Amino acid sequence: MPSSNRTGSFYMLLSVICFSMMDILVKLTTNDYPIGEVVFFRGLFGLIPIFFLIPKNKIFTFYKTNKPKLHFIRAFTGTFAMISIFIGVKYMQLAEVVSIAQAAPVFVTIFSIIFLKEVVGYKRWFAVLAGLIGVLFITKPGTGLFNIYSIFPIFFCIGFSIVAISIKRLSKTEPDYLIAFYFTALLIIISFIAFFFEEWTMPNILDFFYLCMIGISGSIANLFMTTAYRKADASLITPLKYLSVLSAIIFGYYIFSEVPSFTTIIGAIIIITSSFVIFKREEIKGRRISLPRQI
Repeated sequence: MPSSNRTGSFYMLLSVICFSMMDILVKLTTNDYPIGEVVFFRGLFGLIPIFFLIPKNKIFTFYKTNKPKLHFIRAFTGTFAMISIFIGVKYMQLAEVVSIAQAAPVFVTIFSIIFLKEVVGYKRWFAVLAGLIGVLFITKPGTGLFNIYSIFPIFFCIGFSIVAISIKRLSKTEPDYLIAFYFTALLIIISFIAFFFEEWTMPNILDFFYLCMIGISGSIANLFMTTAYRKADASLITPLKYLSVLSAIIFGYYIFSEVPSFTTIIGAIIIITSSFVIFKREEIKGRRISLPRQI
């Protein structure tokens, strides 16, 4: 294996670890603190790693852009997606939330057809249909086991699909740090507005540390993922991303005593398979499709 692929694989594993850490901390803190407050800390401390990416010669002008509307669309839908996934983490099993989130490429494909007029062959249509069936396996609509909060990871996938399309356009001219900065800035503003509608709680020292680490780990996880895709072959490191489902099952069991159902495991397998098929078809066609969680 070339050294660049080994390096990329290492960064992808670090990304999975950081995202898993963020999920655990979100589930721990949202039991005692409102969602808006947790999202605020995610944004505020998520700025720290971003500022390390800004070139020194642009430190006072880095915020300038000719595409404010597209930045707003990306930032707003990203905020919507993040709030949705945090709500899902609070009220659902980690394995269920992370598994449904893997269906994001399914929704990216659907929205690419609608907004980008992309032509999709029968193999990708089959993968899209399979992915939606996998989501149904996990959410179990129409049964007594249906959890109303399972719609929020689906909202995440919808929001993420618009984010992915927006980033595809922005990345042609805009640097990564600028795209991340405007998203994080709007995240802070919107979550701070929630202060007037929710009764925020002053965190103790330990919880304050947890809240800070949510922001730092989430932001660093995104940076690790970006670095991984730049250094290694995407087809090699993409399967490593799906280790997040395994980590969600393990940490959910040992930390929160969550035991995923048989249908959740089957649904996760179907979703991961369909998402990977979509990714491979995009690679064959010469297009790059983003994968879940980098919002």
